[in-house]
Amino acid sequence: MSVDLIGFLGVVLVAYVVPGPDFLVVVRSAAEHPAKGRAAALGAQSGLCVHMVAAAVGLSVLAARSPVVYDAIKFLGAAYLVHLGVRAVLAARRVARRQRGARDVTVDASPGRWRSGFSQGFLTNVLNPKAALFFLSVLPQFVHGDGSPARQIFLLGILDVLVGVAYWFALVTVAARLRVLLARPRFRHRWELTTGWLFIGIGVGVAAAA
Repeated sequence: MSVDLIGFLGVVLVAYVVPGPDFLVVVRSAAEHPAKGRAAALGAQSGLCVHMVAAAVGLSVLAARSPVVYDAIKFLGAAYLVHLGVRAVLAARRVARRQRGARDVTVDASPGRWRSGFSQGFLTNVLNPKAALFFLSVLPQFVHGDGSPARQIFLLGILDVLVGVAYWFALVTVAARLRVLLARPRFRHRWELTTGWLFIGIGVGVAAAA
């Protein structure tokens, strides 16, 4: 496969560094527990795998050319982000009530919560139409005309996913340090409130985007 791998990796890295909904999900999950952060990262990349396979077999072309399908994915994704935001805002209110009652606030690190990290990461990316368009519009620019387009998109997609796993795991290591601060009720309240409204704002922005 003759492609510009350096150029492709540069584009991929820029795409990951620019914060999006998956960035917020991974950081928020890692702040609760490193294992949940890694689960969210793997979930996010699994969601990308769905778009990668769809692009390789041509389903993304159908979705991109059908306004109904595209809008359905967009609004589902926006609704899910708003849902996460509302949950975070409600969690902030619970923290405030506990703080008034002088009760300690602990970060829930149960296995069930770790599993929720994977589902949040997966749904955030699988319902993100921009992720589908990335595989549909960006990857083909690095495909060599002499080979099988589907095979090359699949291989480039795998490289994209692997780069993302390395990036997210490094981010989880940094974000996990927030756990110390989250043990403080006042910081936990502000964190839940801020991330909640960010989720809601991103969700509204996605829904309103043309």
